[in-house]
Amino acid sequence: MKLWRGEDYFLQIDSHHRFVLDWDTKLIELARRTGSPKPILSTYPAPFVPGEIEPTDGCVWQMKFNHFAADGIPSFIPAPVPASTESQRPLRARFAAAGFLFTIGDFVREVPYDPELYFMGEEITVAIRAFTHGYDLFHPPEHILWHEYSRCHCVKHWDDHVAGKGVERAWHERDTVSRARVARFLAEPFVGLYGCGAVRVFADYEAYAGLSFRHRRVRDETLRGIEPPDPPAEPHWAEQPREWSLRIVIDRSRLPPAATADPSFWYVGAHDSANSELFRQDAGEDELCALLSGDGPQVVIDRKFMSNRQPVKWTVWPYSRSQGWLEAVLGDV
Repeated sequence: MKLWRGEDYFLQIDSHHRFVLDWDTKLIELARRTGSPKPILSTYPAPFVPGEIEPTDGCVWQMKFNHFAADGIPSFIPAPVPASTESQRPLRARFAAAGFLFTIGDFVREVPYDPELYFMGEEITVAIRAFTHGYDLFHPPEHILWHEYSRCHCVKHWDDHVAGKGVERAWHERDTVSRARVARFLAEPFVGLYGCGAVRVFADYEAYAGLSFRHRRVRDETLRGIEPPDPPAEPHWAEQPREWSLRIVIDRSRLPPAATADPSFWYVGAHDSANSELFRQDAGEDELCALLSGDGPQVVIDRKFMSNRQPVKWTVWPYSRSQGWLEAVLGDV
């Protein structure tokens, strides 16, 4: 963005890409084809391996919701563009990729990068801020460039942003502060230089993207990667309970000896990010007999329950006939 000198278009990319022939004219034509006065073309490009021919006949990718992290910041994964999508028109998108983003030049002035952001969270904040400034999000319907994802031989930013390399703060310190800044924005969005625009509101983006940041809920259309906009949602959809399927896998070596020698019952519970109990269904004698009957290295416990909050941790707390409560076994969902 510091290199922008008023040009008509702005392209933001990572350094490790390979481009198709005439990529620039293709992007300009695709932007025109969107019909939007303020289009953004962005996606996770298909991969390539240096020294090999890029897969020109491979599927075109879109960005798909993956999960909410414990601090409420969503992450995304690449996924094939639905086969039902018309092949020649840009696909309406919910998200924007930091490693490949093409739009009009005014974007630099209207949606400048927050210099306090470090890494994780930049993509969702850019998408929200751009959308609320009146930009429309699209995925290209064809390959424009390919991305080298692994780069096993290359130094990463977490390798050289460390003590002794001439940096003021190590990468993890910067990332912690940056993520907290993103989490505050998602919890308390504001209009301003590094906040939302005034063309649309934050709730408009949530409705369009099929997300609720407050409740950390995702609509089914978003999970499936269906092209937006979604059908109108029921009022307060994000507050309604949903069914969760939880599978707890414990290595037997983590269990206290008395937990398997003379168990009375095991507490089995799920908890949210604030460590509040969402669900409890203990494992009694009959279930424990079945769980411990095999000689495999792991014990697997399955539970289903309803909750309007996302489980992020589980607890298994064995109770022994001879010793009472034993040491609890904890894990992340």
